[in-house]
Amino acid sequence: MRIAFYAPFKPLNHKNPSGDLVIAQGIVEFLKRRGHGIDVQSRIRARWIFYRPWLWPWLGVDFFRSVRRLSASPPDLWLTYHSYYKAPDVLGPLVCKCLGIKYVIFQGIYSTKQRKRAKTLPGFLLNRYALKRADHVITNKLEDLENLRRILPAAKLSHVPPGIDPRAFQRNEGEGRVLRQEWQATTIPVILTAAMFRNDVKSDGLEWLIRCCSRLVGQGVPFLLVIAGSGPMEKKLKALARKFIPGNYRFVGRIPRKEMYRFYSAGDIFAFPGIRESLGMVFLEAQSCSLPVIAFDNGGIPEVVDNGNCGLLIPPFDEHGFASAIAKLIEDPGLRKQMGENAADHIRKRHDLDLNYLRLEALLKEVAFDG
Repeated sequence: MRIAFYAPFKPLNHKNPSGDLVIAQGIVEFLKRRGHGIDVQSRIRARWIFYRPWLWPWLGVDFFRSVRRLSASPPDLWLTYHSYYKAPDVLGPLVCKCLGIKYVIFQGIYSTKQRKRAKTLPGFLLNRYALKRADHVITNKLEDLENLRRILPAAKLSHVPPGIDPRAFQRNEGEGRVLRQEWQATTIPVILTAAMFRNDVKSDGLEWLIRCCSRLVGQGVPFLLVIAGSGPMEKKLKALARKFIPGNYRFVGRIPRKEMYRFYSAGDIFAFPGIRESLGMVFLEAQSCSLPVIAFDNGGIPEVVDNGNCGLLIPPFDEHGFASAIAKLIEDPGLRKQMGENAADHIRKRHDLDLNYLRLEALLKEVAFDG
């Protein structure tokens, strides 16, 4: 297939890593490996674009460029990755309407509460137009699928579970031992966590985790909390760690994704609250490297972590419950090992990107060549 592609929330070449960017890049890389042609139509980031009029002329340029190019050589379909009220796709629906091109959204999100706020109403309306204009909407989150059913018929909706390449995230005990030696943690349990240190729920989650781990210090539970990531909140996070868990932490900076398997291989547990986390690629990656996960039972986390089998999900902000879950796995190596093995098996059976995206490819072909 020849596919016109656009990612309005975060273009493929965006400098800041995130789960959304990883998913978008994974889709494009998979489709290219399968022999499909991907033609990126715009690199304009549409986040809050309805309040950024200086971007509108550039979006107009991309609109006319796309119409000219695609009318001369029409693609089989247009694929947009991630349209929602903060970053609605305003390009794809118009181009496809002008040229009669099939229009598909992967990870369309519909949230009716946004129509009640003046700030988000423009984005809500633009996103609703894109969703209703789509020939098919695919989501990797069951909660979003349920919300989309409010405005779209079942025939236009599909669910494709999120995935990673499990071969890129395999536990390597040798690599793990090297890092544990660097961290001077050869004899104590290692709790891993990772997030960008942005001034939002990511750093809020890390702050909460650090405070939560102070309970373990008070109980005399041995541990080392190793934190991967970087960003503007780093100084504050380090100050909190010095205050609440002195001597029980290590910051290791930002690690390239291709090297993250080494980081996961050095741990015993992966813990991150995931406040209102829509998905969290780190939960998939950690499990693939045989780590049990401890996180909040909220957002999309229960869809990727099998509670009680691959980890322990705790009600949001239950500090006692979260600390107790960590202590339970620290004190029971057998349970920890079994959950880690279950987690790796779960990822390979349920969240293998290549297997799941074969379903995506089939859906795209159905839309492109239907009728």
